[in-house]
Amino acid sequence: MATALLCGSLLIALTFVTVVDVFGRYLLLRPLPGAPEYTELLLMAIIFTGLPAVCLDDGHVSVDLFTSKFTGWLAAVQLASARLAVSVVLAIVAWQLWEHAVRLATYNEVTVFLRMPLAPFCKGAAVIAGVSSLATFVMACLRLSRGREGGI
Repeated sequence: MATALLCGSLLIALTFVTVVDVFGRYLLLRPLPGAPEYTELLLMAIIFTGLPAVCLDDGHVSVDLFTSKFTGWLAAVQLASARLAVSVVLAIVAWQLWEHAVRLATYNEVTVFLRMPLAPFCKGAAVIAGVSSLATFVMACLRLSRGREGGI
């Protein structure tokens, strides 16, 4: 619930930045200074803030042409395998984001217009990806139910 509220707030902020930028650009001939950077950072925040909720709800995009017919132990194995694969991928994403954040911090990398340091944003995304990986791994090991679809 908290992540949904935070994501909603960030989405409203993103909409506000876009509306102000477009209004300023086309009606006042003065775009919002730093709008592309605000948009990039807000979009990253929206994606990574919602990631744990998606993982806990098994809300990842999937194609189940064949697996929708699985029942019983086969469905449980398929679900656990999918969760383990997601967990591994998210762990790799977290590791690589952290490595990238360390490089950004070493170079004191900042945004072009706003001069905001990028490393804290990247480290935050890495931590969230790591937590999401851990949550998905725990769900796979404990064979927790699918949330909305019922138990296995």
